Amino acid sequence: MKKRLTVTITLLSAISLVLAGCGGLQSGSPNQEGVDQNQVLNMTLRAEPATLDPSLVADAVSSDVLNNVMEGLYRINKDNKPEPAIASGVEISEDKKTYTFTLRDAKWSNGDAVTAQDFEYSWKRTLNPETTAEYAYILYSIKNAEAYNTGEASADEVGVKALDEKTLEVELEAPSPYFLSLTAFSNYLPQNQSAVEEFGEKYGTEADKMVYNGPFHVSEWKHEQNVQLKKSDTYWDRNAVRLELANLNIVKETSLAANLYTGNEADVVELSSELADAFKKSPEYLPYTGSTTQYLVFNTTNQFLSNPNIRKALSYAIDRDSLVKIMKDGSEPAYGFVPPTIFTSDNKVFREEASDQHQYNPQEAKRLLQEGMAELGLTSTPSLTMLSYDDHRKDAAVFMQEQLRSNLDLEVRIDPKPFKQKLDRELEGDFEITFAGWGADFNDPQTFLDIYVSDGAYNWAQWSNEKYDELIKSSIGNPNNEERTKNLVEAEKILMEEAPIAPITYAGKIYLQKQYVKGIYRHPVGAELSLKWAYLDGKEK
Repeated sequence: MKKRLTVTITLLSAISLVLAGCGGLQSGSPNQEGVDQNQVLNMTLRAEPATLDPSLVADAVSSDVLNNVMEGLYRINKDNKPEPAIASGVEISEDKKTYTFTLRDAKWSNGDAVTAQDFEYSWKRTLNPETTAEYAYILYSIKNAEAYNTGEASADEVGVKALDEKTLEVELEAPSPYFLSLTAFSNYLPQNQSAVEEFGEKYGTEADKMVYNGPFHVSEWKHEQNVQLKKSDTYWDRNAVRLELANLNIVKETSLAANLYTGNEADVVELSSELADAFKKSPEYLPYTGSTTQYLVFNTTNQFLSNPNIRKALSYAIDRDSLVKIMKDGSEPAYGFVPPTIFTSDNKVFREEASDQHQYNPQEAKRLLQEGMAELGLTSTPSLTMLSYDDHRKDAAVFMQEQLRSNLDLEVRIDPKPFKQKLDRELEGDFEITFAGWGADFNDPQTFLDIYVSDGAYNWAQWSNEKYDELIKSSIGNPNNEERTKNLVEAEKILMEEAPIAPITYAGKIYLQKQYVKGIYRHPVGAELSLKWAYLDGKEK
């Protein structure tokens, strides 16, 4: 997930919100003077949401939709900090390992009360090995969560328990400086057990096969065409929501999105690099830099790519500085995995603590390639296939294809696929090289580096290093911030030296946003898009 500001997510003590009446609404509705009567926002999405099941969600598009139709214990606010949401407050034990959340009065879209049991049920469902949730590890901060997910403990032993309908107790394995921000993450959302059981395998796949507790609910979902969000009339803080409807139209081609925008059929769209210059001087041009790294993943089970020198050779052959100039979307060249927007637990910029590892060096790339081939006993290079996005990022893949051809005489075929097909191939290990991306789930280097532990669900490279595993696992809950930072820096160095991946860019985006669109927030970590505070002021003039 991603975003515009450089922020450290800090541990916040709970803030009691002023409530009005039994419905739990914030006192004082927002000032409606001057805003349009017709509060309908038209936006574009670059891809179809894969699922709205909080246990199974694993992609940015789905997370963005969920962030607007669901709500967890905490929500990332306008200042990019976690604030109480379904939780009205929390008590944290002196050893910072036990959190006791008090829930406010809130309802599901089917009229049921949102209870502490909904959180306990959801988190344990995600961790249940039979659910096969790819993102289950994001809950491993909780006591015995990993043990349950790996079949070594029972659900009853997991450190989450509803003490009553309004009280949720959570025990952690170790103190976590970012736990409150995690409770705003998609996989920490509550789930209504009766709805999950009623809808079965269809749960989260259609607008009417889901119940919602957030600012909006999905009123219509035409697959590969449109997701329509309607203001919820059961949301506890509905007086803060001004939009009545948000139409999220799925438009994969940015040229078509730009046409919709200039034709006043869309209020917010994302641009691709080839269109960036045309709109650069417009006051509606909105650059955005988040916490996402785009990188190549090498399938280390492939004979040719099993050699670290060959993998580094491919990385060293790519001129990232030239690539970002072509992309024109605010992206920056990446020479390490963790982006420069991420802080350590001792409040330092990780990128300033860790040295850059990869570089553009065609001569060294040729030397490394020859050395690696000699180690494998190869006399000729094979042709390879690079799995790629089928959107504007395909242009970056074509650039890298040409770099590998011209600098290493290596033939690489580009295989662009729609997002979901690409993700399925990656999860199955059905690729040689894939051009992938990872956005920060929380503001800490761990959110990037723990991907590549040996048994990591997203370790598509199928790479393993015992020392790396030790460094990452020892960093979880380590109260010695200086030592923890040192270990994570060392871990990234190993990752870059072994090169199962090659960082390419720290991704940027360019949006066009009409000046009458107000209050859209894009967050640097977790789900990017928040429409809760959005409204239109001036479209009708």
